[in-house]
Amino acid sequence: MIKVADALTRRKANRRGHRGEFLAALTLMLKGYRIVARRYRTKLGEIDLIARRGDLVLIVEVKVRPTLLSAMEAIAYQSERRIEAAADLWLARQPDHGRLSVRFDMVAVLPRRWPVHVENAFQARN
Repeated sequence: MIKVADALTRRKANRRGHRGEFLAALTLMLKGYRIVARRYRTKLGEIDLIARRGDLVLIVEVKVRPTLLSAMEAIAYQSERRIEAAADLWLARQPDHGRLSVRFDMVAVLPRRWPVHVENAFQARN
């Protein structure tokens, strides 16, 4: 019975994550960004959303949490490094990578509120 409950919990969390990513993408599109990738996976890590407006590329981590503070605290140092490594791989595959500016943002999806877009949620080590 425990395995069934675990599977249901995981499925519910997965649905909540997909819904959160949809709301985050909608928020960014309303701000004029174009979503160029969702759930971009590499061997080094995963990026929830990659958005672009002109030469600015946003590498976006989406967190569905009860408060903005808990969403901010949910991005650990190791997560930042994995996201950055995946971003490096994505950028290397872009033909215009030399002129792109990259920013690491977060979108916090909170209960009964419009998602909060936090610019420069963390800095790349380069």
